[in-house]
Amino acid sequence: MGALWVNIIAQGILLGGLYALYGTGLSLTFGVMRLVNLTHGDLIVVAAYLALLAGQFLGLSPWLSLLLVVPALFGVGVLLQHGLLNSTLGRGVLPPIIITFGLSVILQNVLQLGFTADTQGLDAGPIEVASIPVTKELSLGVMPLITFITAVLILTGLQWLLTKTKLGRAFRATSDDPTTAELVGINSRQIYGLAMGLSLAIVAVGGVLLGVRTTFAPTDGPARLIYAFETVIIGGLGNLWGTLAGGIILGVAQNVGAQLNPAWFQLAGHLVTLGLLAFRPTGLLARTRDVG
Repeated sequence: MGALWVNIIAQGILLGGLYALYGTGLSLTFGVMRLVNLTHGDLIVVAAYLALLAGQFLGLSPWLSLLLVVPALFGVGVLLQHGLLNSTLGRGVLPPIIITFGLSVILQNVLQLGFTADTQGLDAGPIEVASIPVTKELSLGVMPLITFITAVLILTGLQWLLTKTKLGRAFRATSDDPTTAELVGINSRQIYGLAMGLSLAIVAVGGVLLGVRTTFAPTDGPARLIYAFETVIIGGLGNLWGTLAGGIILGVAQNVGAQLNPAWFQLAGHLVTLGLLAFRPTGLLARTRDVG
């Protein structure tokens, strides 16, 4: 019995890596410009479909498709921010929520027209079912392990970018006080575009790994958005490593809930998020002034 629960918790921790990838981009955009992007989940699904097209038309594996999908989503993020979202900043919370909600509906309908409502998946070969034995009772799936390591590497790289580079200092300065940042020569709107581009580049990685791990459909975006929200809410909005902690807690809660009752997989995660909101509304590791 003890080995069973160790396995359940271990699998939940690895699942948290995928949720961290969902939530990191959301945490970054909120941390830099206090913007909530409701198309975030749909763009995760868009990334999976772009990888699918890269496989069908160019014969690329999911891993090689990242070379196309990541830059493509980065470009989408920059264009989205400069073309639509920058004009809504400074006008309150509602305008960007309304615009991104409308874009979410449009994206779901476009995907459904282009790919039908059928579920799809990405074929990564034998690695999908490969596992590494740790003990006689515990084996770790290679794909979940790759996903978790990828999340840690991305968070480490992002933390380095934010703390050790000129661009990162510009991100943090704009997050702290955009007016003062403008006075010292930082173009806040350009920084916002780069932040959104970087956010969606991370989304691209999460979307491709989603497609390898499980199936996806045009209307799956809102569910992925909820997981991303819960991850950053648990960890603390705007805190990058809190996002990993939040993803792990959410993944473990879901796995434990599913073990108690298969119907409780999502419910357990929602209850943990609700409980945390009740007792610590700012999240476990919230930082109120800057990113990271």
